[in-house]
Amino acid sequence: MDKKFVKSLEEYLNKSITVANTMKDLIPKINDLAVLLEETAERGGRIYLMGNGGSGATASHMAADLNKTAIRPNKKRFIAHCLNDNMPVLTAWSNDDSYESVFVEQLKNFLKKDDVVIAFSGSGNSKNVVKAIEYANEVGAFTVGISGEINENGGMLGKLSKMAIVVPDNNMYRIEDFHLFINHALIYAFKQNE
Repeated sequence: MDKKFVKSLEEYLNKSITVANTMKDLIPKINDLAVLLEETAERGGRIYLMGNGGSGATASHMAADLNKTAIRPNKKRFIAHCLNDNMPVLTAWSNDDSYESVFVEQLKNFLKKDDVVIAFSGSGNSKNVVKAIEYANEVGAFTVGISGEINENGGMLGKLSKMAIVVPDNNMYRIEDFHLFINHALIYAFKQNE
């Protein structure tokens, strides 16, 4: 067997283990997010998620998990919408206005004060995500920024969001890995507390 990638694979895995160990420090914040989402469902609020690229895939994955996998007997269901899943809307706003507007303009159609807006961004500085979080703060919705340490303290998302969860790493691949980990940890916690 050709072993030319083994060193790189081992290095990636070992660094991921180090990040996983430091993620323990984020458990109180992830717990706070679980409580927030559960309270939002109980009062009939909606959860809006967004991101670009891999972060967009994670936002879409989390919306799917909240809408289906997290269903529990005798509990209100989550109502989650991923703002990057509607390609006609995304391309219309991108073409007619700007890509910076693709999320904020969708929020202007739907967002209410009792809702939650969750933004994923490895850098924490994606302009379209930041613009949407600023608008959500103006409306009085609860904002959550999930980012990494590519920029200090999670970038603009870390500064603007009412709740910031910053993966303690500056490697985009691992940041995205642990964003999905946060999603699955939340869903696991919901299912363990049926």
